[in-house]
Amino acid sequence: MRRTVVVTGASSGIGLAACLAFARAGDDVVLLGRDPRRLAAAVARVREAGGRTPASYRADFAVLDEVRAAGARIAAGHERVHVLANNAGLLTSVRRPTVDGHDATVQINHLGGFLLTHLLLDRLRAAATAEAPARVVTTSSLAEAWGTLDVDRPGRRQVSRWLAYGASKQANILMTVEAARRWTGLGVVATCFFPGLIRSGFGRRSPAFSMGKLAPGLFRSSEEGADTLVWLATDPRALVPGGYFAWRTPFAATGRATDPARARRLWQSSLAAVGGTPEAVR
Repeated sequence: MRRTVVVTGASSGIGLAACLAFARAGDDVVLLGRDPRRLAAAVARVREAGGRTPASYRADFAVLDEVRAAGARIAAGHERVHVLANNAGLLTSVRRPTVDGHDATVQINHLGGFLLTHLLLDRLRAAATAEAPARVVTTSSLAEAWGTLDVDRPGRRQVSRWLAYGASKQANILMTVEAARRWTGLGVVATCFFPGLIRSGFGRRSPAFSMGKLAPGLFRSSEEGADTLVWLATDPRALVPGGYFAWRTPFAATGRATDPARARRLWQSSLAAVGGTPEAVR
């Protein structure tokens, strides 16, 4: 069966590697990216890999109106979405809030994907069958362990970009946990994963990046990092609602990232932060 697979952060790194794998498998890939030139280059590579020109949409997740516009265009152009890969991520040094009033890292890594997921939820439900549920796969990180997430005010400005990144990754797991509870019976399975340390331009000024130059064996390629994403989006054994994985194996998150009460509170506050309604997100 040819599936429609939407990938955010698709212009490079793990996102692009996943898009290439999906295209080679015969899926119709929909790419979302922020930079038009990089997005066009990614489209060309995916076209070469799959033999068809994929759909692509530009959206800067630092602007929620752009996420809304992209979600509307995807919904208008695709009756069904079988897989949504929430992979867009950024470790930003920007200290000012976004135009929507939120910490930039938390908005890009959490709130933008949260909003897009719910804009496409009807399309995901339309794609689901008893034998093949639709899937939402979110890229998280081991960095969730140092997150200082305020679940009642997720967009609150963080004191450092590292704490903001950790908070956003903790939010990714909490949302997966709550989605698993809320979406029972909808035919949509939410999972998330840690891809490992990746050799890419992401976090180029971070201590981890410097460590990778000294000990390159610690880092994995983008293709290796995307492997678990593709597996979660494809393999029947990966249908574990609320599951958190690394290297195709269940992975232990901190208690703060898996607490059901915190997950429920974060869901409601994130809903308010993106201007939604309870009816819109079931």
